[in-house]
Amino acid sequence: MLGWCRILLRRVAAVVACATVGAACAQTLVSVKTGFANLRSAPDRSGQMLWRFDRGYPLEVLERRGGWLRVRDFEGEQGWIAAGVTGPARHHVVRSRTAKLRAGPGDDHPVLGSAVYGQVLPTEFRGESWVRVRMAPGQPAWVARDLVWGW
Repeated sequence: MLGWCRILLRRVAAVVACATVGAACAQTLVSVKTGFANLRSAPDRSGQMLWRFDRGYPLEVLERRGGWLRVRDFEGEQGWIAAGVTGPARHHVVRSRTAKLRAGPGDDHPVLGSAVYGQVLPTEFRGESWVRVRMAPGQPAWVARDLVWGW
């Protein structure tokens, strides 16, 4: 009987450990929902301003503390941002020098335009290899997923 209890406890511990690691590794993203937001060195308004992000800029959440989020951008810069200026709207940012915006998901589709490094694109759908974004209101386009970062 004691042997079965040990086996059961080990299995439960393994499941709990996997769930904990999975939760820690899950990527949580937000984007700036106001006209702009300041990235600060500390989780309060007295923290030094490090960067200023425009509306839609996607950020990875690393930690939550009170009304503040410790975040990282696509370049790896980290700091604190007030949680109230972020929201769940999906955006991607171009991480290559330029990115071709195409009429469909694939290199065989015509190029509709291009986006440049750091440009934020509202996201409609994210597939395995391609992301459907909006170039302008009502004008969808596709960009290769490896050229952008976000959700």
